[in-house]
Amino acid sequence: MPETRHDEMPAPERPLPEQPGTALTAVDMSGEADIERRGDPRAQVSNAMVALKKRFYGKGPERARSYVVDEYVFCAMEGGLTRNEEVLVEAGQQDAVRQYRLLFQATMEKTTTAAIEEITGRRVVGYHSQITFNPTRAFEIFVLAR
Repeated sequence: MPETRHDEMPAPERPLPEQPGTALTAVDMSGEADIERRGDPRAQVSNAMVALKKRFYGKGPERARSYVVDEYVFCAMEGGLTRNEEVLVEAGQQDAVRQYRLLFQATMEKTTTAAIEEITGRRVVGYHSQITFNPTRAFEIFVLAR
């Protein structure tokens, strides 16, 4: 079986779930979403989380805001459902979309937390992802080592 290469990624020989944090921090997705405070670490977090959605889901949110308080990093994103997710939500299948996204985030945890560690200079000791509907909001929550 031929080995899969991902030439658009920082580590083309590595599987997508094992990409380094630079897969999210080395690309500028700030032009694709409304992100406040460009250049500030909070904007870097927002940009990385938009990059996660855009590069790996295929569609990013319309707006992202991040907050860093003590050992907590919180990113809230508006919109960003893919078309198939929109269809499922309209059919009352919100739990299926939520379960899929949680599975995907668990798969991408290594890359996602590496990006936050690169931005903050601190180790991530806890990570959780969640989504709500009507209105659509996605949340990425990180706990940093003290």
